[in-house]
This record gives sequence, structure tokens and C-alpha cells, in this order.
Amino acid sequence: MAAAPAMVAQPSASSKTESYIDNKRKEDIRQANILAARAVADAVRTSLGPKGMDKMISTSNGEVIITNDGATILNKMEVLQPAAKMLVELSKSQDATAGDGTTTVVVIAGAFLKECFTLLSHGIHPTVISDSLHKAATKAVDVLTAMAVPVELSDRESLVKSASTSLNSKVVSQYSTLLAPLAVDAVLSVVDPEKPDLVDLRDIKIVKKLGGTVDDTELVKGLVFDKKASHAAGGPTRMENAKIAVIQFQISPPKTDIEQSIIVSDYTQMDRILKEERNYILGMIKKIKTTGCNVLLIQKSILRDAVTDLSLHYLAKAKILVVKDVERDEIEFITKTLNCLPIANIEHFRAEKLGHADLVEEVSLGDGKIVKITGIKDMGRTTTVLVRGSNQLVLDEAERSLHDALCVVRCLVNKRFLIAGGGAPEIELSRQLGAWAKVLHGMEGYCVRSFAEALEVIPYTLAENAGLNPIAIVTELRNRHAQGEINAGINVRKGQITNILEENVVQPLLVSTSAITLATECVRMILKIDDIVTVR
Repeated sequence: MAAAPAMVAQPSASSKTESYIDNKRKEDIRQANILAARAVADAVRTSLGPKGMDKMISTSNGEVIITNDGATILNKMEVLQPAAKMLVELSKSQDATAGDGTTTVVVIAGAFLKECFTLLSHGIHPTVISDSLHKAATKAVDVLTAMAVPVELSDRESLVKSASTSLNSKVVSQYSTLLAPLAVDAVLSVVDPEKPDLVDLRDIKIVKKLGGTVDDTELVKGLVFDKKASHAAGGPTRMENAKIAVIQFQISPPKTDIEQSIIVSDYTQMDRILKEERNYILGMIKKIKTTGCNVLLIQKSILRDAVTDLSLHYLAKAKILVVKDVERDEIEFITKTLNCLPIANIEHFRAEKLGHADLVEEVSLGDGKIVKITGIKDMGRTTTVLVRGSNQLVLDEAERSLHDALCVVRCLVNKRFLIAGGGAPEIELSRQLGAWAKVLHGMEGYCVRSFAEALEVIPYTLAENAGLNPIAIVTELRNRHAQGEINAGINVRKGQITNILEENVVQPLLVSTSAITLATECVRMILKIDDIVTVR
């Protein structure tokens, strides 16, 4: 395919202006990319803030999700345009870095792209715009850091306020008084004193159980299995002073390595086979019993049955409580919690590989049963959260919201600074970058001023979603910040501007700084694309 002829204006000798006219095709590509990416940003814009709307997502397989978590909405969207996909990846990056602010980062990127579009149409070169944006972002991070308030992990109240702010915009916001302290306690219980700046959220297991309300959600110091104990043959369902083994082998007759069938022509031969099976299983259970083990957690097997009716019968006689079908990826968490070793072969079954707990019991919950292990001796730095909900949609959203709250507390462990919410940091950034733009020379100052104005999209959208007059609110907000009130923000509950720090609307510094830097990185990348090459 022949490219359109280049239409490059030759600057005359007398012309001193920094004008740039690109060829038509490159303009069209940039325009298409920016419009596609902005369309994605506009789709999630209405779900920003405490009064933001929720999205109902219906997937091709009939699954329905109700959420206002930006990362979840974008993840479920079927986006085809490559530049628009970059905004989906952007929200994933924010989710991985900070866990919260996934909608904010996309909305900021959309506002930056809108300004880029205007600047390009004025004939400014994409490289000049890109470099100006990079400088503006670096300055913005410095401004945010100067605004931040240091916080200590011992200041539990500040951590709870921060987790509560992240929950206020969720479907389950009415339960934030319960979920926020729960998230703080969960994260603080898994912080390792040797590595105080690192928190691995895989050490916090979230178990969902249908029935009850979100109010019934609890933090369990131990283990919870969303399944009942296997007591087909009348085995025990409660065990005190438990000695627990996590096994990765099967207590069932062995299978041959190759597919073959054995023809038994005589009932005496059949008896012999059954007797051998019985002896084989009995031998295994005797070895298990001699170590003093009285609780077995058996890994799910795809090769053959983990336990048979016969082995369950003998295990019940030996007074051993059995939990079967433990998922393979849960083994690491279980062994870390119980402070024991997984056992891969019956020959390696030793007493020193067992975990010890005060109580293992089966508990009725909702319309099903769960197995709880509590009072674990030498318990690893892990914790379990049992989330309840009246239906699957609420349950899933409660899990997503709790994950965001956990991430916010993790951010504060990593970078111990808090910053005001409610659009206060964005307006302050806009004001300070606008003032800085006047010091810069040429096109750079013009571009920075545009990006400073773009940051007003966050308070504007917060006011719009809360049903307030956005222009009046943003104007008043700008005025209050000009008078030196750097923590003045939008209080959506009262519908007015207040000192947002005093209203306990706070968020980690990391959420704001990573939103600005990631959005800048994504926009600069989209801006520098001048052609799309399709390879078949």
C-alpha cells in the first residue's frame, strides 16, 4: 500500500516560530490512538469516587459481575484497539504497584491524552510534548512528597482511616467500619520484623462462604477450609490436641503405570486381590497412626482417588480426621501456617514433620460446612479472612474491596506517608505546576500549563459523580488552595469543600505518585506512536 505523500511545510528564512506539520497519515494514526484510549478512560470515569456508579458486566459465558473497581471493569472489557489495550494494562500496573487508584490512573491518562490532542493540533512536535510531560510528572512527584504526612505503623488509627477511604467508593462501603480494621489487623499480623518494609499478600488467604451478610466477615488466626471433613464411615469431626500431617500421596490401592485390564476368572483370586488391597491400606494407616498423627490433609490427586471408601473406613476406626481434595497451590500456605513439612511418600512419614494445633473442628456455616484449625503451635506469619455475603455478587465484590484495602495498608508499610484525598492533591498539583509553567520558556511552559489544567479532571469528576456543580466546586477549590489551604478537598457526603485531612479522607502517598508516573509513562508511549504495522 502506498503511503500518502508527505505534506511538510518548509519553514521560510524569516519564520522563527516552533511550528511542526506532520504528514497526514501519521496525524491520523495518532488521532485514532488517542481517541480509542480516551474512549476507554471515559467508560470508567463515572465509577470514580465514593458516589461513583457501578458497572454490571455480563461475560460471554453468562457470568455477571457488579463492581466499580477500575482494574476489574477494564480487565473484563474486550478491547481490540492496541492503544486502548495499553490503558487496560495501565490499570493492571497500578493494581500491582499500589492496589488502589485503578480508576484514577486511567482517568488521569485520559485527561493527559485530551491535552496532547489539543497540543498536537496546534502544531507542537510530539517529542516536545512528551518531554514536557515527563518533566511535569517529575515535578508532580516532588510536590506530592512535600505535601505528605509521615505515618508510623504503631498509629493504627491512621492506617484504619486510609483503608476506610479506599472502601468508601465500593459497593460494600457501608461495611467499611468492619472491613477497614480487619484489613489493618490482617496486614500487621503478617509483617515480618526482619523485613519490615515488605508485605506479601499471599500470606493473607481470603476464604469466601455464601450465607449471612458481610457483617459476619471475620479474621481467623489459623486455617479455614471451605469443605467438610470426609467422614463417610463415621470418622471424627472434632479433634483436640491435633497432630496434623499434610500428605501428597494417596491412601488408595496403587495403579499400574500402563493402561491394562486384569481378568479375574475365580472368586478366590478376587478375594486375594481385595485382601492385598486391605493389607496395603492397613499398612499405610498403621504407619500414620504410629507417629501419633490424628488429622490428615490430603492433596487433590488427578491420577487416582486420594482416598477410597475402604481407606476412609479404616481411618475412621483409627480416629483420624480427614480433609481431602486440598488444592495443590494451597499446600505452601498451609505448611507455612502449620509450620510443618509436606509428606510426599508414606516411607517419609515422621513425627517431626507434623504440625500441632489445639483444635481442628468442622463447623456448620450458612448452607454448608467448613473446617477450622485454631490454636496452632509455632504458627507462621499468615492469617485467614473468612468473607461472608448474601449472594455471590456481593461476596465477589467484598473480596475485591478487601483486596484493595489490604493493598492500601501494604502501601503504607512500604512507603510510610499519607496524603489527603478528595481531589486535594490534584488541585494542589494543578496550582503548583501552573505557577512553575510561567517560569519555563517556550513550548515547554505552554505544554506544562496544559497538563496542570488536565489534573483538574479528578476533582471535576468527583463533583460530577456526586451530583454537585463541578465548575462551581472546582473554582472554589482552586480559590481555597490559592489561599494556602493545601488539604482542602471535596467532601461528597456534605456536598461542600472542607479540610479533608480532618474528615479522615486519606490515602497512601504511593497511590498518588504511582498514578501520576504510570499515567505519564503510558501517555508518552501512545504519543510517540506514529504508525501501526500489522504483521500477518
